[in-house]
Amino acid sequence: MSLSPIECYVPHRGPMLLIHRLLDAGPAHAVAEVTVPADGLFVRDGRAPGWVGIEYMAQTIAAWSGARDLAEGREPRQGMLLGTRRYHSAVCDFVSGSVLRVDTRQEFVADNGLGMFDCRIFHQDDELATARLSVFVPEHGASILKGISP
Repeated sequence: MSLSPIECYVPHRGPMLLIHRLLDAGPAHAVAEVTVPADGLFVRDGRAPGWVGIEYMAQTIAAWSGARDLAEGREPRQGMLLGTRRYHSAVCDFVSGSVLRVDTRQEFVADNGLGMFDCRIFHQDDELATARLSVFVPEHGASILKGISP
Protein backbone atom coordinates (compact mmCIF):
# COMPACT_ATOMS: atom_id res chain seq x y z
CA MET A 1 0.00 0.00 0.00
CA SER A 2 1.48 3.33 -1.07
CA LEU A 3 0.41 6.15 1.21
CA SER A 4 0.35 9.88 0.55
CA PRO A 5 1.27 12.72 2.94
CA ILE A 6 -1.12 12.94 5.89
CA GLU A 7 -2.62 16.22 4.61
CA CYS A 8 -4.22 14.25 1.77
CA TYR A 9 -6.41 12.35 4.25
CA VAL A 10 -7.36 14.77 7.03
CA PRO A 11 -8.73 18.33 6.92
CA HIS A 12 -6.63 19.54 9.87
CA ARG A 13 -3.89 22.06 9.13
CA GLY A 14 -1.27 24.06 10.98
CA PRO A 15 -1.01 23.49 14.71
CA MET A 16 -4.20 21.37 14.74
CA LEU A 17 -2.65 18.64 12.56
CA LEU A 18 -1.31 16.37 15.30
CA ILE A 19 -0.63 13.08 13.51
CA HIS A 20 2.30 12.82 11.13
CA ARG A 21 1.98 9.69 9.01
CA LEU A 22 -0.62 7.17 8.03
CA LEU A 23 1.24 3.85 8.25
CA ASP A 24 -1.60 1.54 7.23
CA ALA A 25 -5.28 1.74 6.36
CA GLY A 26 -7.55 -1.18 5.61
CA PRO A 27 -11.29 -1.79 5.38
CA ALA A 28 -11.73 -1.71 9.16
CA HIS A 29 -8.49 -0.38 10.65
CA ALA A 30 -5.85 2.33 10.49
CA VAL A 31 -2.45 2.88 12.03
CA ALA A 32 -0.89 6.34 12.31
CA GLU A 33 2.31 7.73 13.73
CA VAL A 34 2.76 10.78 15.95
CA THR A 35 6.06 12.29 16.94
CA VAL A 36 5.29 14.37 20.02
CA PRO A 37 6.65 17.85 19.22
CA ALA A 38 9.00 19.88 21.41
CA ASP A 39 6.57 22.79 21.21
CA GLY A 40 3.10 23.35 19.92
CA LEU A 41 -0.47 24.12 20.78
CA PHE A 42 -0.80 21.53 23.56
CA VAL A 43 2.85 21.09 24.59
CA ARG A 44 4.14 22.63 27.82
CA ASP A 45 7.61 22.04 29.22
CA GLY A 46 8.29 19.32 26.63
CA ARG A 47 5.15 17.34 27.39
CA ALA A 48 1.71 16.95 25.82
CA PRO A 49 -1.04 16.12 28.34
CA GLY A 50 -2.41 12.57 28.25
CA TRP A 51 -5.87 13.75 27.23
CA VAL A 52 -4.45 14.88 23.86
CA GLY A 53 -4.41 11.17 23.04
CA ILE A 54 -8.13 11.44 22.29
CA GLU A 55 -7.33 13.82 19.42
CA TYR A 56 -4.52 11.56 18.17
CA MET A 57 -7.11 8.80 18.00
CA ALA A 58 -9.75 10.97 16.33
CA GLN A 59 -7.30 12.18 13.67
CA THR A 60 -6.28 8.60 12.95
CA ILE A 61 -9.95 7.78 12.36
CA ALA A 62 -10.18 10.87 10.11
CA ALA A 63 -7.18 9.57 8.12
CA TRP A 64 -8.88 6.16 7.79
CA SER A 65 -12.06 7.84 6.53
CA GLY A 66 -10.08 10.06 4.14
CA ALA A 67 -8.20 7.05 2.73
CA ARG A 68 -11.53 5.29 2.10
CA ASP A 69 -12.96 8.39 0.42
CA LEU A 70 -9.94 8.73 -1.86
CA ALA A 71 -10.12 5.02 -2.75
CA GLU A 72 -13.76 5.60 -3.76
CA GLY A 73 -12.79 8.56 -5.96
CA ARG A 74 -14.06 11.41 -3.80
CA GLU A 75 -12.55 14.13 -1.66
CA PRO A 76 -12.11 13.33 2.04
CA ARG A 77 -15.07 14.53 4.06
CA GLN A 78 -15.03 16.45 7.31
CA GLY A 79 -16.37 14.60 10.30
CA MET A 80 -17.00 15.16 13.97
CA LEU A 81 -15.81 13.51 17.15
CA LEU A 82 -19.02 12.93 19.10
CA GLY A 83 -17.47 11.57 22.24
CA THR A 84 -15.42 8.94 23.95
CA ARG A 85 -16.16 6.09 26.30
CA ARG A 86 -13.70 4.72 28.78
CA TYR A 87 -10.66 6.80 27.83
CA HIS A 88 -7.84 5.51 29.94
CA SER A 89 -4.29 6.81 29.84
CA ALA A 90 -1.53 4.96 31.66
CA VAL A 91 0.57 8.15 31.48
CA CYS A 92 -0.12 11.72 32.59
CA ASP A 93 1.58 13.10 29.50
CA PHE A 94 3.40 12.21 26.30
CA VAL A 95 7.08 13.22 26.27
CA SER A 96 8.38 15.38 23.41
CA GLY A 97 10.33 13.35 20.88
CA SER A 98 8.41 10.15 21.62
CA VAL A 99 7.19 8.33 18.53
CA LEU A 100 3.69 7.01 19.18
CA ARG A 101 1.69 4.48 17.17
CA VAL A 102 -2.06 5.00 17.12
CA ASP A 103 -4.14 1.94 16.22
CA THR A 104 -7.84 2.21 15.43
CA ARG A 105 -10.30 -0.58 14.66
CA GLN A 106 -13.80 -0.03 13.37
CA GLU A 107 -16.46 -1.60 15.56
CA PHE A 108 -19.23 -0.37 13.27
CA VAL A 109 -20.06 2.38 10.81
CA ALA A 110 -23.75 2.84 9.99
CA ASP A 111 -25.12 3.98 6.64
CA ASN A 112 -25.88 7.40 8.16
CA GLY A 113 -22.16 8.00 8.93
CA LEU A 114 -22.26 7.26 12.66
CA GLY A 115 -19.36 5.07 13.77
CA MET A 116 -17.64 3.56 16.79
CA PHE A 117 -13.93 2.74 16.96
CA ASP A 118 -11.69 0.92 19.41
CA CYS A 119 -8.45 2.91 19.73
CA ARG A 120 -5.05 2.37 21.33
CA ILE A 121 -1.84 4.37 21.60
CA PHE A 122 1.52 2.62 21.90
CA HIS A 123 5.08 3.73 22.51
CA GLN A 124 7.22 0.86 21.26
CA ASP A 125 5.40 -2.16 22.76
CA ASP A 126 3.92 -0.30 25.73
CA GLU A 127 0.20 0.49 25.57
CA LEU A 128 -0.19 4.06 26.82
CA ALA A 129 -3.88 4.83 26.21
CA THR A 130 -7.14 3.17 25.16
CA ALA A 131 -10.63 4.41 24.31
CA ARG A 132 -13.74 3.84 22.28
CA LEU A 133 -14.57 6.87 20.13
CA SER A 134 -17.92 7.77 18.56
CA VAL A 135 -17.68 9.73 15.32
CA PHE A 136 -19.99 11.10 12.66
CA VAL A 137 -19.05 11.62 9.01
CA PRO A 138 -22.01 13.08 7.10
CA GLU A 139 -22.50 11.98 3.51
CA HIS A 140 -22.02 15.51 2.17
CA GLY A 141 -19.21 16.52 4.51
CA ALA A 142 -18.71 20.18 5.37
CA SER A 143 -21.91 21.36 3.64
CA ILE A 144 -24.02 19.46 6.18
CA LEU A 145 -21.90 20.66 9.07
CA LYS A 146 -22.46 24.26 7.94
CA GLY A 147 -26.19 23.73 7.48
CA ILE A 148 -26.01 24.16 3.70
CA SER A 149 -27.82 21.74 1.45
CA PRO A 150 -25.61 20.08 -1.16
